[in-house]
Amino acid sequence: MFALGDLVQMKKPHACGTNRWEVLRLGMDIRVKCMGCGHMIMMPRTEFTKKMKKVLVTAAAVDVANEPHYVQPRPLDDTKP
Repeated sequence: MFALGDLVQMKKPHACGTNRWEVLRLGMDIRVKCMGCGHMIMMPRTEFTKKMKKVLVTAAAVDVANEPHYVQPRPLDDTKP
């Protein structure tokens, strides 16, 4: 399965030629960002699960120095009301 911040591979490449996407938002809709050009799209979860091929790198193992468009997920702050 996939999680927030994972880098995933889709079945078809993006127009820029890259096939690596970062998962930015989870819910009924999934927001992903292309790691080649930084373009973001949002699609329904059912469509995303059909189009996703595999998880390339989990969020914990991403090398931020080699991924210029990667945005690290922020931890949830439970102290705010």
